[in-house]
Amino acid sequence: MTSIQIPSRDALKAQAKRLRHDLAGKGQTMTHAEALETIAHQWGARDWNTLSAKAANVHPGWAPGQRVSGRYLGHPFEAEVKGAHQAANGFWSLTLRFDQAIDVVTSVHFSSFRRQVNTTVTPKGVSVEKTSDGQPHMVLKVS
Repeated sequence: MTSIQIPSRDALKAQAKRLRHDLAGKGQTMTHAEALETIAHQWGARDWNTLSAKAANVHPGWAPGQRVSGRYLGHPFEAEVKGAHQAANGFWSLTLRFDQAIDVVTSVHFSSFRRQVNTTVTPKGVSVEKTSDGQPHMVLKVS
């Protein structure tokens, strides 16, 4: 398998459906099973069952109104998902509204509190961006 984050099973099935549709537009036919196997090979898996098993460990998605908790810039929080959009690569763009504002500055000279942030996370809820000490900016858990 590749080191790239595998999307959810539903996202992979949608890729197979788009593949079949695109090929049908060119006069080529492909069964759904063939499309699933092709998608599996594109993701570096031996077959659909192998890819599907790997995808099963991925969070199915994020939705507005959903309660989450986690760490933002090292600070624990509880929040509500105000907006969620899944990108084609499996990442999620989220807007979170914290229950309590978080100081996003580490300086002893001033503070800057945020009540709402936009973030991009993997399907498992971890941001790719990291702080200077190597910790992800955002780590989410479903509450």
